[in-house]
Amino acid sequence: MRQTLHLRLSQHLSLTPQLQQSIRLLQLSTQEMNQDLEKFLTDNPLLERDDVQQEALPRPLNGTTREETVVSAAELPAADARNADAPDFDWFTDGSSAGSRRDDAEESEYPQLAADTSTLYEHLSGQLGLTRLSVRDKCVVNALIASLDERGYLSQSLEEIAEMLPAELEVGLDELRVGLKYLQNFEPTGVGARTPAECLELQLNALPPDTPARALATRIVRAHLEDLAARDFVRLKKVLRCDDESLRKAQQLIQSLNPYPGAAYGASDTRYIVPDVVVQMEKGEWVARLNPEAMPRLRVNNIYAQILQSKQHAPSAQMSSQLQEARWLIRTVQQRFDTILRVAQAIVVRQRNFFDHGEVAMRPLVMREISETLELHESTVSRVTTQKFMSTPRGILELKYFFGSYVATDAGGVCSATAIRSLLKQMVGAEDRKRPLSDAKMSQILGEQGIVVARRTVAKYRESLQISPMSMRKSL
Repeated sequence: MRQTLHLRLSQHLSLTPQLQQSIRLLQLSTQEMNQDLEKFLTDNPLLERDDVQQEALPRPLNGTTREETVVSAAELPAADARNADAPDFDWFTDGSSAGSRRDDAEESEYPQLAADTSTLYEHLSGQLGLTRLSVRDKCVVNALIASLDERGYLSQSLEEIAEMLPAELEVGLDELRVGLKYLQNFEPTGVGARTPAECLELQLNALPPDTPARALATRIVRAHLEDLAARDFVRLKKVLRCDDESLRKAQQLIQSLNPYPGAAYGASDTRYIVPDVVVQMEKGEWVARLNPEAMPRLRVNNIYAQILQSKQHAPSAQMSSQLQEARWLIRTVQQRFDTILRVAQAIVVRQRNFFDHGEVAMRPLVMREISETLELHESTVSRVTTQKFMSTPRGILELKYFFGSYVATDAGGVCSATAIRSLLKQMVGAEDRKRPLSDAKMSQILGEQGIVVARRTVAKYRESLQISPMSMRKSL
């Protein structure tokens, strides 16, 4: 086959790096965007935050252009809880030194800092240090404490723990069993259990003997916990030979216990949502406005801008490129929030009934309707509504919350899935707990109201609301 050269002209679309970055900033959440901006601020000396302290300083330039400043708002506050890890475990320690130590001088330097929440290991080791056990017994109990999981359960068997211990300690199963008894008397009650049933039984045993239904509840957690979880009350009453009232009291007592005693000491990761848009009633109309607390304030550094504008110094190619990048980023961030506001206001106009009456009045809405109204691409609307939040009198909601599927009605109209979920929630909240509604029954009730919903659709919506099936909602 002979090789030849051909010249062919064609046209195609390509995204510039600036446009790609603009699209990326649009789809990021506000918190993620602020994290990206920190990288830009570090890499580009011509870009800076226009915070309160900087505004108070005199500006060396006159007539700063709009491109060089953005009258936006403050930086998104981030609150990431610090994870507290358990310290490295030493088999030969007695656990009495657990916890952090800080001298008086250090404490006086940082009086405003809150104390760290102790971990489960530190909490139990502190109790162990207050006991009068021998050093060897403390070592055994401390080994058991180190084997607990985040729930406070002893997930490993005593045989496995014995194999893990150094052979020179010569710790046998009997010593571990005695050490486990000591551990199971520590706070929180139920710690050191090997199964949920044992955990609940430890908590029941710690209650006063005259606690109502304590004996019956103990019998249930020992041998019939699965029947209680399955709400098989007929079988329970037959096996335990008790009446409805006694079984109800025992069930309430068991439900008051904590099946995961160690969970309260686990490291938590608290994340705060700062809404991008705030919706308020103004002169009888619902109006969306940008939240100033979610918007970063950026500007071009005045000192560098003055140098670039000065005729005495020829600007370098790098500084000129950084100036262009800073101005572009400021415009992009402003355009991002302007687009969010436009989409949010369009949503508010179409979902006015929701703001007036709640979820039951939510109308069906698709992104295509917003994109055609605002003359935006549907993918742009999708990016704008993802991980962007709106503060309303009915709570902080993601913009995507206002979109959803719909079902037909007998009158030829449509009803939004959000409204149907709200109706299901109301029906379950008002049902007779002794005779809860089945999915088929709720489908029938909706049909009587003119909303055609199949039983499997009702089941799907119920599961999305995290509502248990009929058998699990039944009570005495």
